[in-house]
Amino acid sequence: MIPQTTPARVIGDKAYDSDRLDKFLAAQGVEMIAPNRLNRSQTQDGRALRRCKRRWTVERTIAWLQNYRRLCIRWEKSHLAFQGFLHLACALLLIKEVLG
Repeated sequence: MIPQTTPARVIGDKAYDSDRLDKFLAAQGVEMIAPNRLNRSQTQDGRALRRCKRRWTVERTIAWLQNYRRLCIRWEKSHLAFQGFLHLACALLLIKEVLG
């Protein structure tokens, strides 16, 4: 689904840290939030970079869910069946995290 409005900010990883991309997005009114690569000086303050912590949580959760083949391939034609298996996978992940 393509969004109808331009986002206020884009959060990326270190690969998105470039002056050319920053200028392109700034011209469109979008704030680029990305940690600096090792070969660059600090270009952002720490407040914006705290948003990357939440991004890591989302990416890690998606990676855990990709261990369930049924969710990756999506054999279910019904969105309710898919949602049920998604909830089951999340419950299994939670139980595994709590019980070890």
